[in-house]
Amino acid sequence: MYNAKVKNYQKEALKTRLAGADRYEIIQMLMAGAIEKMVLAKVAIEKKHLEAKSEHLSKASAIIEALRGCLDFDAGGEVTENLYALYSYMIDRLLDASIKNDPTIIDEVSGLLKEIKSAWDAIPHEVREQTLRDNGADANVG
Repeated sequence: MYNAKVKNYQKEALKTRLAGADRYEIIQMLMAGAIEKMVLAKVAIEKKHLEAKSEHLSKASAIIEALRGCLDFDAGGEVTENLYALYSYMIDRLLDASIKNDPTIIDEVSGLLKEIKSAWDAIPHEVREQTLRDNGADANVG
């Protein structure tokens, strides 16, 4: 019962954060969520909880697919193409990790995503604001 209440609270807190977030913050939250799911998958592998491993890796892959799907090739050029290829590689590697039950592959993917997130987090607030103004409310970033 307590666990269900905590999960419900977390879900509502996430909805509140999303409601007030701009597109940059949503991308940050997605990246953090994928990294968290990979950590949980590693723990599941170590504890031999294969169903949980599959669930967490599936969710991490889905998040990375969503990040890949919101890339704007018109605005991003070569950087966007490189990110698309990197996200595709990460999805493939997570599948390998799931098949092989190999936490080192998860570490590899997590490290790559942490590097991307670090660069994303380093974008100055002023640049974010200007980009959001320049691109309008319905442009995709990622």
